[in-house]
Amino acid sequence: MTTAHVEPLELPTRLTAPPRLTQRHPWLLPAAMAVHRARRRTQWVRDAWSGRVVWAARHDDVDLPVRLKQHGSLLLRELDPDRMHLQHNKVTNLRLAASRMDGLVIAPGETMSFNRVVGNCTRRKGYVDGMKLANGAAGSGVGGGICQLANLVHWMVLHSPLTVVERSEHSFDPFPDRGRVQPWGVGCSIVYNYVDLVVRNDTEHAFQLRSWVGDRYLHGQLRTDVPPAHSFRVEAREEQFLRREGQVYRRNQIWRRVIDRHTGDQVGEELVRSNCALVVYEPDPGVDVIDVG
Repeated sequence: MTTAHVEPLELPTRLTAPPRLTQRHPWLLPAAMAVHRARRRTQWVRDAWSGRVVWAARHDDVDLPVRLKQHGSLLLRELDPDRMHLQHNKVTNLRLAASRMDGLVIAPGETMSFNRVVGNCTRRKGYVDGMKLANGAAGSGVGGGICQLANLVHWMVLHSPLTVVERSEHSFDPFPDRGRVQPWGVGCSIVYNYVDLVVRNDTEHAFQLRSWVGDRYLHGQLRTDVPPAHSFRVEAREEQFLRREGQVYRRNQIWRRVIDRHTGDQVGEELVRSNCALVVYEPDPGVDVIDVG
């Protein structure tokens, strides 16, 4: 019998830091969010005036000829019956957000901001209360659930030569893996306008995002005009559940392998992200949880 090698559990700063001021005094949160949003708006204006960033804003209903990546994400997860209405509301929010993203063209040299494209999700625009994840718990809020669209876009981008400039993830693992088709650790956290998914096109070719809501799935395609020389395969490695001081943490590494399209040979690989997060559910009995004290 062999024993898995376990590296020392070094928790990210966000999991070991003392509670933030807004966590100790939640009434300060609206003011803190207003400050963050003002800073991000200032940054957007500064980048635009300096010419350092050209934001992607053009939409085209005509598909670019090459479908580079396609993915479908299940709309409804089985949750407690008293929270399923938030799942159904999420579908409403995703339909609105996907319509804003659909057809976006990222031309050479342009940068896509998820928040700039989708905009602020308000009741006036038709958004409703959906599930939001914050501070290790699932709650509700206007526009809740649009992170699923950001997850989909990020997953497709990882299978392309586009460059991820900014991406934030949740600091905890909220759900078991039942029905999961993407590796844990590739999702995105979105808060308008300062927690964002930002992608830049450093290539010589245009890319186009298509997104729509079907009967059971949120659908997405990433299209381009010319097939790139390489394809990409994204996988999780070093997956472990660790228990320390009564709490369970999950960690892994997300790797991307680069494949030559003509030969099928792997020509490179890169570490995309090392993840470590607090698990806020009880792992299934079949999950091996390693006790590290």
